[in-house]
Amino acid sequence: MPAFTFEKISPPVRRAPAATTPKKPRGLISQVIDRFAERRARRALQGERAEQRDDKPAE
Repeated sequence: MPAFTFEKISPPVRRAPAATTPKKPRGLISQVIDRFAERRARRALQGERAEQRDDKPAE
């Protein structure tokens, strides 16, 4: 049987909000890739919309 025990002490509660680190600006290559991806996604959506219009039966 141990003669003594250790008591776990919790860390103090932070009262001030943590300082937010500013986001690192994105690189030029990342921005260019994002532009291409956005245009490609728009084209895909337009293609899906055109297919949906073609699939509807004429009344």
